[in-house]
Amino acid sequence: MSVYEEGSRRKKTKSVYVSTVISIALVLLMTGLLGLILVHAKNLSKYVKENIVLNIIVNDNVNEGDVLAMQKDIEKDPYVLRTEYISKELAAKNLKEDLGEDFVEYLGHNPLLPSIDVYLKEQYANTDSIQTFIQKASKNSRVKEVVYQESLIDMVNKNIRIIGIVILAFTVVLLIIAVALINNTIRLAIYSQRFLIKSMQLIGATKNFIRKPYLLYGIFHGLLGALIAILLLIFTLQFAQKQIPDLVFLRNWYEFGAIFLIVVLLGVLISGFSTYFAVTKYLRAKSHSLYR
Repeated sequence: MSVYEEGSRRKKTKSVYVSTVISIALVLLMTGLLGLILVHAKNLSKYVKENIVLNIIVNDNVNEGDVLAMQKDIEKDPYVLRTEYISKELAAKNLKEDLGEDFVEYLGHNPLLPSIDVYLKEQYANTDSIQTFIQKASKNSRVKEVVYQESLIDMVNKNIRIIGIVILAFTVVLLIIAVALINNTIRLAIYSQRFLIKSMQLIGATKNFIRKPYLLYGIFHGLLGALIAILLLIFTLQFAQKQIPDLVFLRNWYEFGAIFLIVVLLGVLISGFSTYFAVTKYLRAKSHSLYR
């Protein structure tokens, strides 16, 4: 083989490897994006559920010390995430800000009652658990009533359930597509090396000896593609949070780290196994079949 032909072959091989890495990176980027959407959807669901408020209205004749003592007792309940005491004065101030006028001055007195805003833990933000909590809270003689938006809670849980199923279905489909695309890309790259593989086999090289460098290249390409995808994912996260500042409330770098680790594992494992099976195919193939 002439120097020109050798240089041309190496250039072609490099271009194949570059296109392989780029293809792997793009597929893993899409997979990682869906993973980030799943994490944000999960955190959004948690944020919404943990901000559903139950208003425990306290009788007007209960002094503030007893209300604060009741608040501490409520915080000990395993259902409760946090509570907030709303005095008559604070309730009047909040309503005044909402209405834009001083209704107390108009009425001549403050008709509002003190209350305790209760926020439940995520797993208890459903109708059954809330009803159980209300039954316990209503047994206290200081409690006048417990108010909450039942229709809102039902709507939130229903929509979150539907969104979760849809995203999960997309995840499964995209994973299948990702495996198929990466596998086909690597098979095409190995296809260009089929004559070299068979030539090494014909001169006595063992299957493991031939397979090893291709496996190492496959794992390296998968790792490189994954790292490129992770860099693009981090850039996407930063860009999205600049455009939508409220996303910072859903940020969880531990979960993002898990997504990045999954992207790396997918890149390495899919590339490694695809390379192994592709090389093995041409090691088993007959010489005349390579021209097809």
